[in-house]
Amino acid sequence: MLQTPTGGAGSGTATAGGRLMSIGGVLNQLRAEFPEVTISKIRFLESEGLVEPRRTPSGYRKFSPEDVERLAQVLRMQRDHYLPLKVIREHLDALDRGEQPSLPAPGGGRELLDGLGEPDGDRPTAARVGRAELMAATDVTEAELAEWESYGLLTPGPEGGFDAESVNVARLVADLGRFGLEPRHLRAMKAAADREAGLVEQVVAPLRLHRNPQTRAHAEATTKELAALSVRLHAALVQTALGVRLH
Repeated sequence: MLQTPTGGAGSGTATAGGRLMSIGGVLNQLRAEFPEVTISKIRFLESEGLVEPRRTPSGYRKFSPEDVERLAQVLRMQRDHYLPLKVIREHLDALDRGEQPSLPAPGGGRELLDGLGEPDGDRPTAARVGRAELMAATDVTEAELAEWESYGLLTPGPEGGFDAESVNVARLVADLGRFGLEPRHLRAMKAAADREAGLVEQVVAPLRLHRNPQTRAHAEATTKELAALSVRLHAALVQTALGVRLH
């Protein structure tokens, strides 16, 4: 169970008697067990529908003790079982229905973290795909693939194979090509992606160097979440810059 901080004024409200807490109070309480948690993390979990705090008339979040315990459950499932948010949400929904779903052994769900976001039904599930398999899956020629490699859009592994995400990249490059965008036009996107990846690495590096092995293990899940947020922000910025409104 969570440890309840004692005393102290400030933005947080004690949970005694079921009183509501501000997001700052929730952060202070969770950090007793999860030192790496941040306000941004709490807001992210809220945006994913894993917790629904009340709102004051002025829009401030107010969390109940049940909300705090639910957040702790989510963080434990990420830390101890390496579960993606979709699986965690399904598990919590089952608990809400009065069911008793089982969880994988600690570390047993780590393979579910492979790839960004949730698995795509059209995306290969193998860890690596060969050159011929990638060309067949994306309907591109050897010359096109070689050109994409020359611009750094795709990078084979040491043994020549590609990871599953490379198939998705190849499909997107091919789709953009149908609009007249050539690989040389996409270098700016690749450079921007590299910068975003570098920023994520800066944030996660302290977690990977932490003395607590659980914190180090949590760095992988944190990397995935930051990457997903970065992708969403990038898409929103492009849509805003172009004046595009998706409904």
